[in-house]
Amino acid sequence: MNNMKSTEVITEESTNEFDGNGYAPLIRLSGVTKVFLTDEVETHALSGIHLDIREGEYCSIAGPSGCGKTTLLSILGLLDTPSDGSYALKGHEVANLSFAERARVRNREIGFIFQSFNLIGDLTVFENVELPLTYRGTSASDRKALVTESLERVGMAHRAKHLPSQLSGGQQQRVAVARALAGRPAILLADEPTGNLDSHNGEAVMHLLRELHQGGATICMVTHDERFAQHADRTVHLFDGRIVEDRMAA
Repeated sequence: MNNMKSTEVITEESTNEFDGNGYAPLIRLSGVTKVFLTDEVETHALSGIHLDIREGEYCSIAGPSGCGKTTLLSILGLLDTPSDGSYALKGHEVANLSFAERARVRNREIGFIFQSFNLIGDLTVFENVELPLTYRGTSASDRKALVTESLERVGMAHRAKHLPSQLSGGQQQRVAVARALAGRPAILLADEPTGNLDSHNGEAVMHLLRELHQGGATICMVTHDERFAQHADRTVHLFDGRIVEDRMAA
């Protein structure tokens, strides 16, 4: 399978997998296991994960440090591959795609929001948000429209010409959210998005994610903070690499 063909397949709107309620899950993990081998020692980071995430959901993945949250998010984001099990995105298997194929699908379908912002210091706010679209090959006029729209959605259009060093931590995270949104991904993956923020800015970012969800975004967020996990409509609790609870908000 060449790269272009795999991308065309994964971006099809139709899917042939449905859950018990008749909804087509955007993401379906079936029996996903991740084992790390170091010095002849096996570490089972994930064991038999079964997880569906539907389009339009706001799901948090919670649990103590070392329970497998980040490993699970890395697999969902196609940054890592499972040792066993299957991963279907929009109804198509992606667990065994090549490195180049994963990168192409990741750029088009997944928006990342990192704890450490990961903004490039010598690029302006506008240029930081624009960069993934440049890699995608989006035209200059479309890039301008998408970046402007995304910055307006997070309230940072007035800072478009500033450098990251000229922004507060909360503002930098808003720019990181805009960068994730600009490509109109199928899902936003947020890895401890409030981890480097004070409580005030943390609450502001959580409020922003809630607004984005209410606007139709599908969000999956990893957090160790139960207060922030409760912002989601659904919380999946991990412990020792296994799902021990999956509950909807009251």
